[in-house]
Order: sequence, then structure tokens, then C-alpha cells
Amino acid sequence: MVLLLSDKNKKSSQAVCFRSDFDNVVFFGIFKSKIKGRAFVLKLLLLITFIFLQTSAFGEEVANKISPKTMQCLGCHKTATPGIVRDWENSLHSKVTPAEALKKPELERRFSAEKVNDELEKYVVGCYECHGLNGDKHKDNFTHFGNKINVIVSPNDCNTCHPAEVSEFVGSKKYHAIRNLLENPVYKSLVNSITGIKSYHNGVLSQKGPSESTLHETCLGCHGTDVYVKGFKKIKSSMGGIEITVPDLTNWPNMGVGRKNPDGSYGACTACHPRHSFSIEIARMPYTCGQCHLEPDVPAYNVYKESKHGNIFYSLGQKNWNFKAVPWKVGVDFTAPTCATCHTSLITTPDGKIVAKRTHDFGARLWVRIFGLIYSHPQPKSGDATIIRNDDGLPLPTTFTGKAASKFLIDEKEMDKRKEVVTNICSSCHNTDWIKGHFNKFERTVKETDEMVKTATLMLVDAWDRKLADKSNPFDETIERKWIKQWLFYANTIRYASAMTGAPDYTSFKYGWWELTTNLKEIHEHMKIKDGIKK
Repeated sequence: MVLLLSDKNKKSSQAVCFRSDFDNVVFFGIFKSKIKGRAFVLKLLLLITFIFLQTSAFGEEVANKISPKTMQCLGCHKTATPGIVRDWENSLHSKVTPAEALKKPELERRFSAEKVNDELEKYVVGCYECHGLNGDKHKDNFTHFGNKINVIVSPNDCNTCHPAEVSEFVGSKKYHAIRNLLENPVYKSLVNSITGIKSYHNGVLSQKGPSESTLHETCLGCHGTDVYVKGFKKIKSSMGGIEITVPDLTNWPNMGVGRKNPDGSYGACTACHPRHSFSIEIARMPYTCGQCHLEPDVPAYNVYKESKHGNIFYSLGQKNWNFKAVPWKVGVDFTAPTCATCHTSLITTPDGKIVAKRTHDFGARLWVRIFGLIYSHPQPKSGDATIIRNDDGLPLPTTFTGKAASKFLIDEKEMDKRKEVVTNICSSCHNTDWIKGHFNKFERTVKETDEMVKTATLMLVDAWDRKLADKSNPFDETIERKWIKQWLFYANTIRYASAMTGAPDYTSFKYGWWELTTNLKEIHEHMKIKDGIKK
């Protein structure tokens, strides 16, 4: 903890830091000037009293598992940032040491490392155990009251205890989310067309690139920003106004799932497991996925709320289901799926038989990518979609006529394997006819929506060929914006609604078939008007 001691006569002040080790109090601050008198003694006594009150609050059994360096952090932050300290105190990180985690039965473990170093093994995962890792790799590393810490905890740091989870995540599209968006010239052009600053002069509407702040709070709010250290700055601490030097970070704060971190890694585990609770319970809730997977382009959360599964969750699940259990037992811990059930979690039967293994590659169980770019297609082999090239040489998974870039996409055998995993999850509650009927309907819907996207695409190509639109930027004119809506909003919405079944409003009138059909009519009418003007 930190206390600011003042000398009235010399009009000076000095920060003093102490660490509590329960059996003693260790002074580690350095006085630059000697402060004497009753005021100093009184403040020192109050300080020592506060330290021991803090110690007793944890209880001796828990306190003995907290490292001395983390206790230093808590000494200040229980006062400076009590909310995040309370989150940590309620977390499993504050209660279970790696040594204890390793003793749990394999299916109950949330810890995939076979061994961590002796110093980490004996303490719970506290402030310093996360913020003090891999300092040599972190450009955001700095000295904070005698300790070298990092501002950002990256997946590479989490890898210390969770190597299997990080390895899976690194192979996912989410890990590459910022690169897949901004290092693809086609998608970047779309982003710039949407978020760029527009101006009007002499009858011409022109555009320049978006600002970093606009990108930060739009697309990169979910995809992740590029956080780098541009230097260091001095700030006033909330603990007595002490001046401290900290890294000056760009594009921060950000919890985007594909964020680029100052240690060179990508990703943010905190996109789903928020700081500082790192709760599996929160990660399993549909609200977490609903931070980004929203209408009109990725309406998974909206569709889920209207589905029968969502209806059951909102009626019963929030109060009656066990979102903390590992493994997650069907019919015991929950009775209808959330997003995590189908995409991520370790699922077992009530007697412990594995239904689906845990994965942090969120597309590993998916066989078809219904998020059309511009058509649906088999899932990419790699989470790094920047390597994809279609037959037209474009970095897209299909051509404009719908031919898949098969070299970069999973084959039919892998698709069947993944579909079987999801079918096994479904069969925990549904019979064979129900499941087959659902997937047959879904596959027909995917095919039909692709046909409707193709119709709009052929109309756009015709408009380009007839000089009714300029294809140098395929995303900025009215007819092109309507084409974008066809595949990005309407076709996608119908597919998501079909995949999660039981959301007929989204397949019909709310971004569904009504809009899909009306939009085609409007594209056609727009072409006729433009053609008439041209003549």
C-alpha cells in the first residue's frame, strides 16, 4: 500500500510503500528526505493498523496462498480500484493454486498445463502472477512501485497455465480477427467506405479514410485494435496524487477478440472472460456473445432470444442452471443450449460420458460458414483468412458467381466429421428425425439464400458492364450498397435464423425474405432509372 507523508515545515511530501506478509511488515519505500515528529509516527501507526486489518479480511488460510508481490498490489488497489479487486476475490484465480488445480480429475480441470514453475505453483493467480509475466517480451512493461509489470495481459501470458486453450484459440478466425479484416484489401475497402469521413464540394461527394478513433469504436471494437506503446507519460496516482510514469498506449482500452498486443501476440481472452473475474459463468452466457454477434450482419444473439432455446434460457436458465460446473452436464447443469454449448464447452452426459470436447477454436465444430462473403462456403482450413485466394485472384472464399476457393477450405470429409459433433450435442435432447429434419431445412435455406445473392450479384455486374455504376470501388454507390445489404444483412439473417431454428420473424419480415425480395426489386428499379438518365 502507499501512504503520502507530508512535512508541513519543509512543504514536502514523500510516498511510502509497505508490503504485508502477515507475520511481519516490510518497509520497501525510500525516503528522499527525513520526516520527523508526531505526525509521521501517527501516520505510520495508522498505516500498520490498516495493513493488518487488510490481512485479517482475507483469513489466514486464503492469505497464505497469496504471493507477497500480489499482496503489495492489493494493499493499494483495494482502496484505489476496489471493484476489480472484488471481482478477483470472487474468482477461482483467488482461491485455487496451480498445484491444487493439477490434482483435480482430468474432466474437472480448467488448467491444461502439466507443470508451471515452483514459484507460480504455490500461490493463487493474483495481480502479479498475470501482470508480471514475460516482461522481456512486453513493450508495455514498466516499473511500478518497485515491481516490473505489464499493463496488458495477453494470450501469450495466459499460455503459462492454459496452453491447450491458447493453442486452439491461435488457430481460430477470432485470433486473426483484426488481420482478416484490415489486411484483406477488399474488406478494408468496405470498412473505409462505411466509416470514412465524407465531404461535399462543387457537386461532388468525396471520401477520405476513417480516423483511428472511429475504427476503434466501430469495426475494431469487436475485431480488436493495434495496441502499441508510443512512449511513456507521467500521471497522478489516485493514491495521494503521487506522480508515476506509465506506458502511453495507442488504441487503448480495447477488448476486441483479435487485438494486437504490445508483446506481439494477438487476441484478448478478456473478450469473453472479463477482467478480473475471468468467469466461465459469464463466458457461457449468451449476453457475452451478444456484445458483437448482433443484427443486422451477425444476428446470432437476436435470433437466439427469439428461438425456443432462448425462450427456455430466459425463462429458467438464468436462475436455475449451473453455469460454473466443469464438465457441463446435459440435463443436470442445463436443459437447453446457449452459444457456448454448441461452439465451445466441454459437454458430458449425466454419468460423465463426453458428448463434445472443449475447444477455444470457435469454428472447430462448424462445417459451413453461413456468414456469406459473399456466399456461404465450407469453413476455412486456417483461421488466417488473409491467405485465401479465389479463382479470380481475389482474397475471398468464393468468386462472384459462387465458385468456392476449395484449396483453402475444408473438404467434405471434414465437414461431415464436424457435423457429427454438433449432431451428437443435439441428440442429447432431440431424436433422429427431429435433427435430420432441422438440418435438411437448414441446408435448403442456405442454398436458396445463396441463389438470391447470386441474382443480386449478376445484376450488379450487369450494371458495371453497362456503366451504370463504377466498379473501381464496389462499395460506395447506391446500387452497390443495396447489393451489400443482400448478402451481409438479409441472406445472413435468414441463415442464422434457420441454423438456430424457431425465429420465424427473422426469416420472414425482420431482415428476412421480405427484405431479400424487396431489395432485388429496388436494385432492378434503380438500374432502370440510371439507364433512363444515361439515355
